[in-house]
Amino acid sequence: MTNAPSAPTVDPSAATDYTGPDAQPDAARLGNPSFVWRFGQERRLAAIERYVSLNNRRVLDLGSGVGEYVRAFARQGAAAIGLDVDPPRLAEARQRSADGGWHGTEFLAGAGESLPFPDNSLDVIVMNEVIEHVDDDRATLREVSRVLTDNGRCVIFAPNRGYPFETHGIYVGKRYVFGNIPLVNWLPRFLRDRLVPHARVYGHGDWRRLLEGSDLEIVDQGYVFAGYDNIAVRWPRAARIVRGVSYWAEGNPLRRFALSHLVILRRRETARRELSHG
Repeated sequence: MTNAPSAPTVDPSAATDYTGPDAQPDAARLGNPSFVWRFGQERRLAAIERYVSLNNRRVLDLGSGVGEYVRAFARQGAAAIGLDVDPPRLAEARQRSADGGWHGTEFLAGAGESLPFPDNSLDVIVMNEVIEHVDDDRATLREVSRVLTDNGRCVIFAPNRGYPFETHGIYVGKRYVFGNIPLVNWLPRFLRDRLVPHARVYGHGDWRRLLEGSDLEIVDQGYVFAGYDNIAVRWPRAARIVRGVSYWAEGNPLRRFALSHLVILRRRETARRELSHG
């Protein structure tokens, strides 16, 4: 493994503490980050590495939470940076990295709509269940395009409208109910969005519409089921069965009922150059 590259220069004026809206519970406003590293996280890391090399790359985890994926990227040889809007989570991420000896990782405060990086400065950007929470998903993708290198890639995991449970909880009037709520995502969108105003959900065709007029295009689009780690702790045999059936379904039409989309993006000029040299 080669030495990781140096991280890109950060704009100090854009890397100040972020003070966003704070009226909702964190689970609703920001989602729950990965607090531990288990099979489900390892499986997503493997999915990322099917499309991009992390070794010797400048990698941003946009919406990094407490930094579990940032440290995983660093283990793979990346110059790994985490960006998040929540100061307490950033503080915990920095502490966890210091306690674990990961002094090369970096954690910054900021929002996806205004990334504190120069143009063409990052090789890989990962958004793991994050794009549904940003204020403006189109503006965030414009920023992703701006800071990606010509050969860079963006890897997105995002909630799937076909999944039969809403994982972000719902609002019943003014009362927030956290949990996996069945069938909410299958309601007409205006009803679903009234119950879940704090997190978007995406259908299969939404990605092309979201990218219209942008400098990004889809390299590949798939689906991933959950890791079922909580089931594995209590009922290991049941988890093996559920995992086997679910991961088999990722390769056939049943994938439309998976937990998350997996979308790989690149800048359009990269695609044109590769086509012209083909």
